Amino acid sequence: MKAPTLHDVAAEAGVSIKTVSRVVNGATTVDPEIRDRVQDAIELLQYVPNTLARTLKAGTGNTIGVVIDTIADPFFATLTSAVEIAALEAGLGTVFGSTGFDATRERSQVERMAMQRVRALILAPTNGTHEYLDRYRASFPVVLIDRDVEQGGFDVVHVDDVALAREAVAHLVAHGHRRVAFIGSDERFITTRHRLEGYRQALSAVGVEPDPEWIRPGPTRDVDAVAVALDVLSLDDPPTAIFAANPRAAIGVAHALHTSDDADVAFISFGDFPLARTLTPAVTYVDQDPVAIGDAAMRRVLVHLEQDVTEEADIFVPARLVQRGSGELKPR
Repeated sequence: MKAPTLHDVAAEAGVSIKTVSRVVNGATTVDPEIRDRVQDAIELLQYVPNTLARTLKAGTGNTIGVVIDTIADPFFATLTSAVEIAALEAGLGTVFGSTGFDATRERSQVERMAMQRVRALILAPTNGTHEYLDRYRASFPVVLIDRDVEQGGFDVVHVDDVALAREAVAHLVAHGHRRVAFIGSDERFITTRHRLEGYRQALSAVGVEPDPEWIRPGPTRDVDAVAVALDVLSLDDPPTAIFAANPRAAIGVAHALHTSDDADVAFISFGDFPLARTLTPAVTYVDQDPVAIGDAAMRRVLVHLEQDVTEEADIFVPARLVQRGSGELKPR
């Protein structure tokens, strides 16, 4: 059955479409008798107003746009859920989109959000130029998560990737490891470059120059993290420990370790992932809490919506290393 329209309500109530629109939008100048007729028609026909159309016409919306890498990433799946919950508590809706790590797709997603008149945008930017964002932030606030963009000047909510990666690898070093692999390298993202820098700093502190064979890419459309981890483990003198730069890479590493009888290889993940604590040993991880990051991003959005913000904020969310067993293994 076709959904009733504004025209149907107007015909049922015997009034103009403009009058129905005024009633739907809460105008106080409509005659009470006419308003009752329109409301009776709405109830009879079970008419649901097209809020998107009303938003576009009014030039402002009641939703927050969220654009992330991919919902397949456990980190971003949890983060978007946290944003949605915080937005609902503030009386706002959310609309989501993903970039698929593609700069062109990112731009089209942001443009779609702008056409829907979002009140604000929370964005995990891809690699590439972002001058196009300047014209949008004149219309709505833009809060970046997980990483900054090249021109700066935006609010950013993130963690200290260099320091946390350095702490994690130093933890492996303290347990006797000198051959540590880095899986998840991706030059497209400043977060990964920062984590690689922290990895190098921790090894350099004990006089170790990492073998290029130890540094491997993470999962993409063309790269399988399981295969990468297995290849590292098959080296003539394989690493005794692995640091995974993100949860998606860590899932591949965990699968490789536990299906190749290499579960005694020390392992730390930058970020938790589903079932990580059920493995034996459970996976030690850097607690880059996506809920805390999502909440902090929404708090910043609300500051923008409630106040006249003139300066950008660089917001670091605290994180810590959680020891669960895999990162405390000695070299075999």
